[in-house]
Amino acid sequence: MEYNSASLRNVTICGHGGTGKTSLCEQILYNAKVIQKAETVDSGRTVCDFTDDEIERKMSIHSSVCNVNWKDTKINIFDTPGISDFAGEVISSFRVTESAVVLFGSRSGVQIESVKLWRQLDKRKMPRIAFITKMDKANADYFSVIEQIKDFKVTCIPITIPMGEGNSYNGVINLLNMKAYYKSNDGDEKKAVEIPIEFTDIANKYHEMMIEAAAEGDDELTDKFFQNGTLEIEDVKKGLREGLFDNKFIPVFCGSVAENSGITPLMDFIALESPCPYRVEEPCITGEKSTFITPEGDFSGLVFKTTIDQFSGKLSFVKIITGSLVPGSEHFIPRENKKIKINKIYTAEGKKLIECNELTAGDIGVINKQDLLKTNDTICSPNHIIHFKALQLPQPIFSLAIEAEKKKDEDKLSELLHKEAEQDNTFIVNFNPETKESVISGMGELHLDIILDRIYKISKIHVIKKQPKVPFRESITQPSSGEYTYKKQSGGHGQYGKCELKIYPLERGEDFEFINSIKGGVISKGYMPGIEKGIREAMEEGFLEGYPIVDVKAEVVDGKEHAVDSSELAFKLAAKNAFKVALEKAGVSMLEPYQNLTVFIPEKYIGDVLSDLSSKRAKIQNQESIGGGIQSIIAKVPQVELLKYAIDLKSLTSGTGAFELEFSHYEKCNRKVVN
Repeated sequence: MEYNSASLRNVTICGHGGTGKTSLCEQILYNAKVIQKAETVDSGRTVCDFTDDEIERKMSIHSSVCNVNWKDTKINIFDTPGISDFAGEVISSFRVTESAVVLFGSRSGVQIESVKLWRQLDKRKMPRIAFITKMDKANADYFSVIEQIKDFKVTCIPITIPMGEGNSYNGVINLLNMKAYYKSNDGDEKKAVEIPIEFTDIANKYHEMMIEAAAEGDDELTDKFFQNGTLEIEDVKKGLREGLFDNKFIPVFCGSVAENSGITPLMDFIALESPCPYRVEEPCITGEKSTFITPEGDFSGLVFKTTIDQFSGKLSFVKIITGSLVPGSEHFIPRENKKIKINKIYTAEGKKLIECNELTAGDIGVINKQDLLKTNDTICSPNHIIHFKALQLPQPIFSLAIEAEKKKDEDKLSELLHKEAEQDNTFIVNFNPETKESVISGMGELHLDIILDRIYKISKIHVIKKQPKVPFRESITQPSSGEYTYKKQSGGHGQYGKCELKIYPLERGEDFEFINSIKGGVISKGYMPGIEKGIREAMEEGFLEGYPIVDVKAEVVDGKEHAVDSSELAFKLAAKNAFKVALEKAGVSMLEPYQNLTVFIPEKYIGDVLSDLSSKRAKIQNQESIGGGIQSIIAKVPQVELLKYAIDLKSLTSGTGAFELEFSHYEKCNRKVVN
């Protein structure tokens, strides 16, 4: 079946770990008759958790895509991990979907990952729907969770309400059509029926509240509501549709994923009322600032995910932005400045690829066996070159220095690590020339452990892990000067160059400035590149502990050359040594890197975490409540103190804390810190 952009929906299912995201996807696939039975995560047979790692660990590690036809609408559904170590997978899904369904447990309510996801959605101004699940569990409290969600400073509009809670839970009432949906023993949600008499009063109450809130979604409807005191149901749907698109409120649903209850009203709403792609703008970095998703014009698309499958080869997941993609078409990759021919195109159902004849604007598809394509690539027409903005992924927060136990395995290990990095843009592999270490960085200890375990299973390479060395710096505290004459005679032409320098401290972060103040031509201009190179070499070698010197201005003030024996090499060596002489009197000090740290923790751990940060020489910048009983702490902390923070915070908060990091600045430190 072919779909136009108006009958497409792209939605991310997200939430804290254990809220039932993968199970919800299973029930949706089952209800849409895509699969014969909804499997449990424990069975290892779910559509969306299909890799060996996910089956073994019984948790989502990667985002995966499936799609269903519901109410003549194609819905592309992204099932995402609920653990911060795999946040990059969730954020890349947000980039290519128009709305999100955020899951909250009826007992646990708003949790750490819920808060972090909500902040990411706020950053994107992305429409979202709340689904409160596990209504059949003891101590379930639908309205209490709604109050927690309101702490995000949002307006919540219940669209479904529960018929009972905990042991008395019996299904949901859909306030849009004022019908009840009973849960059933066979796990198959039955058709809508009349609302039981005991729930009519509460249903009428929240129905009226929904109408009033929906009226605020559109100015025309607001006037109509004040004139008539109510709205027709089609007007209510329009108000909800417009208000959701503009992020004016949060529609709230409820149910029990395990019992396949409350899912039919949710899917009806996504199919009929949630945002479709054609109203969305895609940010660009060349030409226009943005491009509306439209079926008009030449094809263009964004590669948002890459995987490497042992049978299907390299798979490039692409969102169609303009035009349509058809098999056998030729397109252009601006990054490579090359054309490619796309032979076949597919849609994804977990690991299963389904060949298709066309993908139109707004749809999600897969291209296979195109080795030139990488995540973040734009594919477009050579006649209309465009670059879509790259995914804005979080910075890694945990690093390890690694090496193969056997030297002969080093090349193979490097190859496998880079293959993993190609599939996961939050996993970074670097060789640090300062410390002579190979360093891998990711979103947490679990993230790196899973990658290294996977590599071991493939290659049987044993890896030695240790904490990476911190990239300290050195700098000067006062102006100084130095001169040096380099001369060497070895028969025939010799080497001669005399250089006098003055050096000055620069503001932190300005790195290096080179000035030629020679007058009278005592040193020819042709030797200046050699002098600058010599100074830079001396800065790289360091002075106190061998770390690079930064934030220095070097001025060449005098010198002398020889008509026969002078050369660029001679002046490079003269300048290098003159710089070292100047350092003797320049008051060289050590600098250490500081990180911007944002910590998210339940309020009960605030004292322990603040005390720990104090012991780590942290400078607290801000502390505030951000909803759901969660506190955020923003601080600047020396990087050397945060090498094991992922482990420390886990211990302090019984695994409930989370944090984000980004580089801040360099600051003077005691030499003892380095040692």
